[in-house]
Amino acid sequence: MFLTRSEYDRGVNTFSPEGRLFQVEYAIEAIKLGSTTVGVRTDEGVVLGVEKRVQSPLIESSSIEKIMEIDAHLGCAMSGLTADARTMIDHARVTAQNHSFTYDEKIKVESVTQAVCDLALRFGESVHDEDAMMSRPFGVALLIAGIDELGPQLYHTDPSGTFVRYQAKAIGSGSEAAQAELQDKWHSKMTLREAQLLTLRILKQVMEEKLDRHNVQLAQVTKANGFEILDENGNTPSIAGTLFEVERWLNVEED
Repeated sequence: MFLTRSEYDRGVNTFSPEGRLFQVEYAIEAIKLGSTTVGVRTDEGVVLGVEKRVQSPLIESSSIEKIMEIDAHLGCAMSGLTADARTMIDHARVTAQNHSFTYDEKIKVESVTQAVCDLALRFGESVHDEDAMMSRPFGVALLIAGIDELGPQLYHTDPSGTFVRYQAKAIGSGSEAAQAELQDKWHSKMTLREAQLLTLRILKQVMEEKLDRHNVQLAQVTKANGFEILDENGNTPSIAGTLFEVERWLNVEED
């Protein structure tokens, strides 16, 4: 007796005759509905930028967190289901702190990325801790940025548990156009400042709303200052310029 497609859909660990896991594919499709997220790596550090969808003037835009710190030397940006992202980031934070406590050193960026992807694969399988078992794949993708002895690094993870290292990567609803722009504009000699401008320029192109300092979030990780998030008022002095200033420069370019 052959199973229909709907019957293959019910089992998260059931492969179709074509070798597909439909639930994982659906989770990846959910990311395409999420906020556009851009990451750019340079020799100085990594820049992350995320669109924040402020759907009502009654929403406090600063409460929408799309970029989060994992440890002092690394953080991540997300696209997809925010609740799923929080679970994965909490796991990454615990992993980083356990490594620091055990070995008295900062965890490598690849190691924490591997830990997150290991968690992503635990859906539907039997584990000793029942609270840790997920009934479905995580519907979120992460851009993990950090710096270690190998220098600045940028990784992309997806619901299949796959992770890949990138020089520049875009995810989310506007990822197709954003990735094309990254391929055209990114170069190996790019400075951190140029990466900030490129990130915001791309977000401005793909966002439906006009870019301002309330609907975009920007962060960077450098060897000197570690991971830092630029708030709406530009109160992080080590990040050159505020979003308001960048917006003004972009408007001048259009003129």
